[in-house]
Amino acid sequence: MPAYSEPIEPSSSITAANRAVQHALPFSDSTDFADASRQLIAPPDQPYILSRTHPDRVVWSFVDYDFLDAELSEGYPTVNPSLLRQGRLTHIAGLFQVTNGIYQVRGYDLSNMTIIKGQSGIVIIDPLASRETAYAALQLYRNTTEDQSPVSAVLYTHSHVDHFGGVRGLFGLEGEDVPNIPFIAPDGFLEHAVSENIYAGPAMARRAAFMYAAALDKSPSGQVGSGLGLTVSTGEVTLIAPNQTISAATATPREQWQAADVIPWRSGLTRIVVDGVRLIFQLTPGTEAPAEMNIYLPEQRALCMAENATHTLHNLLTLRGAQVRDPHAWSKYLTEAIQTFAGHTDVEFASHHWPTWGNDNIVELLSSQRDLYAYLNDQTLRLINTGATGIEAAEDFELPDSLAAHWYNRGYYGSVSHDVKAVYQRYIGWFDGNPAHLWNYPPTEAGRRYVDAIGGVEALLTKAQDAYTGGDYRWVVELVNHAIFAPGVPDELLAKAKELQAQALTQLGYGAENGTWRNFFLTGAKEVVDGPTGTPSQAGLDLVQSLSLDQVFDTLAQAIDGPKAAREQREPVALQWHLTEPQQQTASTTLRNGALIHLAGVDLLAPKPQATITLTRSTLNKVLIKAALPGGSMKDAFQNAVSDGEISVSGDDPTAPATLFGYITKPDTNFAIVTP
Repeated sequence: MPAYSEPIEPSSSITAANRAVQHALPFSDSTDFADASRQLIAPPDQPYILSRTHPDRVVWSFVDYDFLDAELSEGYPTVNPSLLRQGRLTHIAGLFQVTNGIYQVRGYDLSNMTIIKGQSGIVIIDPLASRETAYAALQLYRNTTEDQSPVSAVLYTHSHVDHFGGVRGLFGLEGEDVPNIPFIAPDGFLEHAVSENIYAGPAMARRAAFMYAAALDKSPSGQVGSGLGLTVSTGEVTLIAPNQTISAATATPREQWQAADVIPWRSGLTRIVVDGVRLIFQLTPGTEAPAEMNIYLPEQRALCMAENATHTLHNLLTLRGAQVRDPHAWSKYLTEAIQTFAGHTDVEFASHHWPTWGNDNIVELLSSQRDLYAYLNDQTLRLINTGATGIEAAEDFELPDSLAAHWYNRGYYGSVSHDVKAVYQRYIGWFDGNPAHLWNYPPTEAGRRYVDAIGGVEALLTKAQDAYTGGDYRWVVELVNHAIFAPGVPDELLAKAKELQAQALTQLGYGAENGTWRNFFLTGAKEVVDGPTGTPSQAGLDLVQSLSLDQVFDTLAQAIDGPKAAREQREPVALQWHLTEPQQQTASTTLRNGALIHLAGVDLLAPKPQATITLTRSTLNKVLIKAALPGGSMKDAFQNAVSDGEISVSGDDPTAPATLFGYITKPDTNFAIVTP
């Protein structure tokens, strides 16, 4: 079988389909390219950004995407022309002036970093995904403008990692000194930021490797972007916890509203002045993130829409996995933003993509995207109530031409197909109501039965090859998947199945308008042949130390080998925890019936603790980090801290902690996805 690294040629049907896209959409409209390049002050000043801790490793490349700049009238036959256009737009990188006193660094990560001139320093909105890219972005601003004033405040618009992960880079690549300045975030930010990256973080990171195609070459036959941006940087993820929260309780009363606020007062808005910069916050929980906020700057008549309005249809459920978002709430908050800010706004910008200038254009963008999410929500519910399943609703769902005609509503990151299924999941759940789908076999058992029913692997592959020749790649990947998952398939036939699967997935990738679909298809094609490539976890020290004590025990509880613990521990294992610094905290944990139950204080219904553990929070953090290292374990890290005198254990059974930690498992960050 040929190595996967050998390019697979696009089929005639995919080439024809991509050519049809080129002629069906208004590619002559160059407005977005003009806006994406508008007021470019300085392009990137380096070809690569290197890792802080591994200087031989590239965490962000500008030159790898240079192929996107080629002026080809017909583009590449291996790339959907609409997606290629989006890739070219997101490849326009550098320092830009949005308006007087507001700058953005774009194309240095998946997200943008916004810089606002204050009285004594600069206010930063969303410091990218990793320390290295944030540092490089800020240096580009400083070197270009010669503004060496300090960072005077940091605003996190929402709780996704590409909007906070680079924060320590604002204060240098080395050292941990952080000035006493405001770090401002929406209510619930810290809870959601750490829980998303810890609770299901390893699985999400593994799937994110497919979503952003980290292992693929950047090329016309590989990764060409992710729709929302090019990809996510792979540097050091950091977090400085917010010390100021925007919430319902902080809303500014009517009697404190001022003429300088420009917009009329409305209940729920919070106005604060940071380093002389007047900011008005609109909370938008449950939209693109569980904790999110828009920001209005009245002095510049500028509106930051966070990630609630970008130049793509967004995800209602990301392919990496997350909680399903609420398109009804999303549309409601967009309506609120339009009614509140739009009439007083000259420029709108966001945490991704390029700004929109001109009041009429801004109103049209926000209104059209508002209608987009409302339409997806309402029409999916209408179809649900006619009996359509999620798959059925998604298959024939089409946006009205009045929505689909806008480039910014096309599905480069989210898609109509998986967004409709997300709405179905939100309201109905995974089960479509058909009892034939209530208790399906898992892939391996289903694969064995399908192969047998079709008459063996050779017969299945013959049918799949016929489907491939006919251009029915969706059927090929479904059919061949059964052969790949079926046990006992001879090696020679399994190799043929994997080769055919890689070819079919590649054709689907070549034809995809959606960046993340292309990345999933092409990464799947690579992994079905080469096997999993490994995915590092993003849960670093900053995320761990930002966990509340309750979240620490939640994390440990989710790692318990429940079946083994329930089988071996017939009696509860009860522990008392005393944390002495930075504040006194007491907690109880009890392992019983395979579940680790925990609560603050003393558990009045648990048996007498077999052991009491006394330690500081910094020691607990160190133990958690060491346990997460390759080859580490919670049991060994804890015992080493006891031996070093950092933890004391007292009580009737000092071995009880070791018993508990013996059931702590570690996630598999390299699990197979497209193979058994």
